Amino acid sequence: MQKTLKREVFISGVGLFTGEKVSIRIRPAPAGHGIVFQRIDLPNKPVIAAQIENVSDILRCTRLKTADASVITVEHLLSAFSAYEIDNLHIDVEGPEIPAGDGSSQPFVELIEGAGIAEQDAPKKIKTLSQPVYWTEKEIHLIALPSLERRVSYTLHYPQSALLRSQFFSLLINPDSYKAEIAPCRTFSLYEEIAPLIEKGLIKGGGLENAVVIRGEKILNPGGIRFPDEMVRHKILDLIGDLSLLGNGLRAHIIAIRSGHASNIAFAKTLHNFFERECHG
Repeated sequence: MQKTLKREVFISGVGLFTGEKVSIRIRPAPAGHGIVFQRIDLPNKPVIAAQIENVSDILRCTRLKTADASVITVEHLLSAFSAYEIDNLHIDVEGPEIPAGDGSSQPFVELIEGAGIAEQDAPKKIKTLSQPVYWTEKEIHLIALPSLERRVSYTLHYPQSALLRSQFFSLLINPDSYKAEIAPCRTFSLYEEIAPLIEKGLIKGGGLENAVVIRGEKILNPGGIRFPDEMVRHKILDLIGDLSLLGNGLRAHIIAIRSGHASNIAFAKTLHNFFERECHG
């Protein structure tokens, strides 16, 4: 059955990329509503549905956009909703971005569990595969294998980083496994990659309090990392969030190699087209 929250919850903070003070109020919504953002800080309070056709301008985060408004860095929030299989929510957003928190989805998991989950009187739309579906470009590969489980397997490969090199993690996704193994894992970057972006003012709210930064063979964060393979686990967190834009009823084993937001979204569109053909063919 479809699910929503039992009561509304609120969180505020700073946007990772904009550096602006932002807040969201997450409210229960009726069955069939879907997950919808509303920019209540803008004239006419435009609405942006969390759907694959509204994705735009993917650069180190996922952005949803309509003709009237946009909201960025939605992936960590959507990842938590997907892991808990929540279908219907209305999210009032003040500001251009979702609060960064500590760079993980743990703050959003805490909101969900604090609010409680309500089952609704309507069946969930489950998507299953009749055959493998894949997307590939150079050294980036994603494939969805038919399965009645929700499993994600990810291979991370950073040959340019002496600390990262390669990491692999595979997990059956459910609320308990996600909360313990994925939700605490923070966004990360090599220092050499983000230094030019910081200099250009493109990451105004980022810091060691909301991202893991790697320089050479060192983690710059004073507290270190939360798991030896925190980075590949965060890649799974992002992938779950991006694929949730299909609707969170997908049942498959997702295998990803070196994917990021742009390739995750390209793969989600490939899956969307597959299901459209299945539905109409």
